[in-house]
Amino acid sequence: MMGLDTPRVRAVVRKELRDYRRKRSIVATMIILPLVFLIEPVVTIFLAPSAEAGSSLNTYVVIPLLYLLLLPVIIPSTLAAYTVVGEREQGTLEPLLTTPIRQQEFIVGKAAAVMIPSALLSYVVIGIFLIAVELFARARISSAIFHQGPILLALFLFTPLLAGWAIVVGMAISVRASEVRVAQQLGMLASLPIIGVVFLLAVGVIHPTFPAALLFALGILMLDTVALRIVSRMFNRERLVTGVKAAGT
Repeated sequence: MMGLDTPRVRAVVRKELRDYRRKRSIVATMIILPLVFLIEPVVTIFLAPSAEAGSSLNTYVVIPLLYLLLLPVIIPSTLAAYTVVGEREQGTLEPLLTTPIRQQEFIVGKAAAVMIPSALLSYVVIGIFLIAVELFARARISSAIFHQGPILLALFLFTPLLAGWAIVVGMAISVRASEVRVAQQLGMLASLPIIGVVFLLAVGVIHPTFPAALLFALGILMLDTVALRIVSRMFNRERLVTGVKAAGT
């Protein structure tokens, strides 16, 4: 992945972002989905009984925070699934691949174009949630939320890392899938391992600590790097256009 031509990567990113804005379904998904994900944690926090003590109170405040970790997994699944198969369906992929752009620049540009809105929207929703807690939640609930240091660190540290995993898996599925809907469904299924880890955190099987958060982040980063290299080897121009790998390649 060395020696990337930055202007070419930027051109792919700009092209992808323009395409997103033109497609109402993608714009609607990027607006509605984060709002839906914001409702549950906000309602849970505002209905949490402040009279609860100790571990009972922690349960009320931890689960909504962990729920927000699903945002950077779910949001990019839709966009990543569209990256190849969507353009192939619309007939816009082949003209792009006739340009001098290299395979790595194509992949990095596509991935970056998904990462930017996905991470931004996730951080915006997390920020809105924390501001709402600070301004409107009961004092004891608000204090409990802001004392969840390892989980708050995980929210901000894991957002781009979890999004990266969803993106590389979604792109791998997109190049193989025959239609966008199938790619989106398979991309959601590929997110189940991450959702499983969040569930284990929520039920207390895995206890969040600062060292655990950092180690988990390092593990995800390594996984993302390996997955990106694997996805890069999967791509060739013949497959990107037709969905079938050329003979002898």
